[in-house]
Amino acid sequence: MTPLVSIIMGSTSDLPIMEKAAQTLDAFEVPFEIVALSAHRTPVEVEQFAGTAKARGVRVIIAGAGMSAALPGVIAAQTTIPVIGVPINASLDGMDALLSIVQMPPGIPVATVGINAAQNAALLALQILGNADEQIAQRLVAHKQDLKQKIVKANAELAKVSYKFKVG
Repeated sequence: MTPLVSIIMGSTSDLPIMEKAAQTLDAFEVPFEIVALSAHRTPVEVEQFAGTAKARGVRVIIAGAGMSAALPGVIAAQTTIPVIGVPINASLDGMDALLSIVQMPPGIPVATVGINAAQNAALLALQILGNADEQIAQRLVAHKQDLKQKIVKANAELAKVSYKFKVG
């Protein structure tokens, strides 16, 4: 299988967050790879990864990083593949990573999800892929219907809860 999505993290300590992206892609049956690369500790390897990703068939890159969070931007600077940044709460409640990823200079866009929101990064990657793949698009439709049904069910359960002054 050729990976359509690359999940990259600055260190394996980020795996507890980034595995949510892997689990989501796995559930949608989309081939992916997962690698630890550091913009600061392995810059040559990051450059090589970014330079070869498109030729290897990768269509979307999810890059998670904490603290200075340079990884998503460094990758985005070296490829035309869409990059989705996942700020990881490693310090300062993740705000340092969020601001590092979201405040990219003109010409180097990085889509950015919420702090520790690797699952949303995977869903965004799937939406990008779904534009050209009807099977993925249909799985996303089903996923959103499942989300809707969970709320419908939750409201049905809330309707059964009684309080003395609850109306309805």
